[in-house]
Amino acid sequence: MTTVGALRHGIVAAGWATDPAGDPTTPKAYLDLLRPLYAAGRRDLPIGRLLEGHVDAVQIVFRYGTSSQVAALRARIAAGATLGVWNAGLPGEPLVLTGGRLTGGKGYASGAGILTHALVTADSERGPQLLLLDLEADPPAIDREWWQTIGMQRSETHLVRWSGSVIGEDGRIGEPGSYAREPFFSGGALRFAAVHAGGIAGLLDAVRDHLTTHERASDPFQASRLADLFLLAQGAAASIRDTAGAWFSGTDAERLARVSAARLSIAGSAERALTIAQEAVGLQGLFLSHPLAAKIADLMVYLRQPAPDAHRFRVGQAVAEHILDPIL
Repeated sequence: MTTVGALRHGIVAAGWATDPAGDPTTPKAYLDLLRPLYAAGRRDLPIGRLLEGHVDAVQIVFRYGTSSQVAALRARIAAGATLGVWNAGLPGEPLVLTGGRLTGGKGYASGAGILTHALVTADSERGPQLLLLDLEADPPAIDREWWQTIGMQRSETHLVRWSGSVIGEDGRIGEPGSYAREPFFSGGALRFAAVHAGGIAGLLDAVRDHLTTHERASDPFQASRLADLFLLAQGAAASIRDTAGAWFSGTDAERLARVSAARLSIAGSAERALTIAQEAVGLQGLFLSHPLAAKIADLMVYLRQPAPDAHRFRVGQAVAEHILDPIL
């Protein structure tokens, strides 16, 4: 299945083609949103990354768009639209909206050349403005040579540029500054953390399959490694579940600190799981033909989310201020 087909399949399988994923309003709804992202990360991290970006974009339009913009997006998704959020700046070439024309670029544009629509932030006369762009009607120039990483190649994360595209008022989503509003901006990290947690479970799957196929799972040292991988995967899943359940209580400061704590905890578990997986399978798991190799490389790259120190500081500050406290 192509990357485009796999992404669309993930949207349909989650039920998001006919009932797009807006902001959840209950703990159950939040878990119903996160579980398909977890499952996608367990199967295929690049597809999980693109699926998470689609959900992010849809939620933002539903949250800040007008009723007509929301209705139009629903119709597009039902017809097969796939979305992403491109917010990272392109050094020296900021994306600027002046006089209704868009110039400049974005970096780390996952899904470039695959997605039908992208939600971008652009500097405008009134401040940073969200724009929903039809990439098929007005495609950007794509630099595909830049994305030379050891993993996540199939996320098609490239550099994109526009040179004078005309943007109508119906392309503006929300008021200037809407994108960075809390708690949604930082709180949204729980979505990609769910994909990361799925990636840990994917390592467990690949190691277990390798050991059982080669009749090595009964070795006591290998059984111990499988136990450790299970504990890491289960702990990461529990962290997502607990954080989602706590989202609907407490202050924004507490919500965001809990999301940061979950993100850091899962990243730490993933790093440990990567080490154990390589110990268990050995050199065979680093051959490009081995199923584990792609999972290792993809997770290593995807874990490199920005500003980990800022999230660690947020958690530490919340502990010092008695906002976070371990409980049973």
